[in-house]
Amino acid sequence: MSVSRVPARIAKDVRSDAGHRCGYCRASEAITSIPLVFDHIVPEAAGGPTTRENLWLACERCNRHKADRTAALDPETGQLVPLFNPRTQAWQTHFAWGHDSTQIIGLTSHGRATVLALQMNHPLAVLARKYWASAGWHPPLD
Repeated sequence: MSVSRVPARIAKDVRSDAGHRCGYCRASEAITSIPLVFDHIVPEAAGGPTTRENLWLACERCNRHKADRTAALDPETGQLVPLFNPRTQAWQTHFAWGHDSTQIIGLTSHGRATVLALQMNHPLAVLARKYWASAGWHPPLD
């Protein structure tokens, strides 16, 4: 979570840019009723600035697991690769929804490493997506 206070104008812009969804698991504030937090793509601990270009929205779960990491191991290759960057990379290039839209599948080394590092398929997240899908709220169309 952000240590620095995010200025109101930047906060408004980042919320709009992110579509009020977690940049990683795509969870919506409107569905969860839990405000998303500002994620420093390059963490403050690593010198990342509190600027629009370095911020995106994340749910508490993804943000907590990302912490101050910028890279993780790709489980397929064993190589250390950068985590997915929701500011500059397209979600659909790196991830897909599984057959029932409850599991997130990593399509690239960035995607696979991010799914594993952020525990994006934790059983509670998968269960929540199952309920959201049954209500027609999931998966997101964008």
